[in-house]
Amino acid sequence: MPSVPHHAHTLTHWLVLAEHGLLRSLMVAVGVLLIAVGFGLSVTMVMLPAGVALGFTGLGLFLWGAAGDLPDDDQ
Repeated sequence: MPSVPHHAHTLTHWLVLAEHGLLRSLMVAVGVLLIAVGFGLSVTMVMLPAGVALGFTGLGLFLWGAAGDLPDDDQ
């Protein structure tokens, strides 16, 4: 029978998991918002550089929030 670590069911452990989940959800939401704003700014030729920069920043933030903390296979 596999042993369960002692800290697996403590309140602190669940609070840490909830905090990480909320932060990553916020990162994804802000990333999507930046992508939308970047797309909107890119419509005009004058704001194209700012729109591209914001869009790529949003894409990076979205990807970091969605898959930035994947577990290592080495463990």
